[in-house]
Amino acid sequence: MKDVLFLVPYPLHRAPSQRFRVELFEPILQKHNIRYTIEPFLDEETWRVLYQQSSLFKKVGGILKSWMKRFLLLPKILSYRYVFIHREAAPIGPPLLEWIIAKLFRKKIIYDFDDAIWIPNTSEVNKIAAWVKAFWKVKYICKWSHQVVVGNEYLRQYAIQYNANVTIIPTCVDVERGHFLIKQTHQELPVVGWTGSQSTLFYLDEIVPLLQELQEEIDFTFIVIANKQPDLPLKNWKFILWKEATEQEDLLNIDIGIMPLKADAWSEGKCGFKLIQYLALGIPAVAAPVGINKTIIEEGINGYLCEDAECWKEKLRLLLTDASLREKMGYKGREKIVKEYSIQAYESTFITLFKKT
Repeated sequence: MKDVLFLVPYPLHRAPSQRFRVELFEPILQKHNIRYTIEPFLDEETWRVLYQQSSLFKKVGGILKSWMKRFLLLPKILSYRYVFIHREAAPIGPPLLEWIIAKLFRKKIIYDFDDAIWIPNTSEVNKIAAWVKAFWKVKYICKWSHQVVVGNEYLRQYAIQYNANVTIIPTCVDVERGHFLIKQTHQELPVVGWTGSQSTLFYLDEIVPLLQELQEEIDFTFIVIANKQPDLPLKNWKFILWKEATEQEDLLNIDIGIMPLKADAWSEGKCGFKLIQYLALGIPAVAAPVGINKTIIEEGINGYLCEDAECWKEKLRLLLTDASLREKMGYKGREKIVKEYSIQAYESTFITLFKKT
């Protein structure tokens, strides 16, 4: 009998939530002699075309092939003590696989999510997915699970309606092997930066106009690190294609990290991972006061929270013109992440999920 089968939606080393909520804990699983297997739903080819405007037939073919792989995997599930499901066993369709695992196989499901995934939210290029995503299934998977793991208190409040056994593990970083370098303030031209996926690029729409105004009075560079290049009307900006191998080094180009968000239910469920990455590397941040951002950012200590354009400009201006302030705030931010948002801090909590009972 093996210990844990991880069912994850994406190919390995691709999606941030999966990388930092499952894959990052592999050294800890190995350290505690927990025997595990990670099984992605999507293959590399389907993942590559998923966010393209066209390629409908490739998308449909890839999804059908992925479903077939999941069904062929079912007999093997019987040889595991636990089934850890990140977000969902299959991103399309009803919770059929989860029902089979929990009700027919009587396996203990550990259900993990770090977004408000019960709220309909699909990208512009995949609008058709809204019809087949079955957002309603989240509550049922919660009900059928042995325990639920979520990224913040807002998500816990949802999950606890359906399952009394809910554990909060924030989306963490590895401060010893991953995010271990510290930002050194030495470049003459300061850099404001943002990192994210193409599905979240729209959050920049509200911040770009005030960045334009600031660039008229202060000379600074704006950097975007993502998997797709945006089109920004800024006079001095740079795009860095996201790569796992250079993620830390690319982030260290940034002097001030930003995280704009819309004040809505979906954003309340976000786990503030951009801020966690910035602060882990000693980079102070300015963010919207939404959801967990209000917990991660300690006002005036490791960053600032801003609700309107004037506040954003004021705080960015302050950080852009004071390198010593950036350094001091960055130190405090790093300190907070090590204590509260690292896999080292949550090692025992994570391992306790797989106690042999």
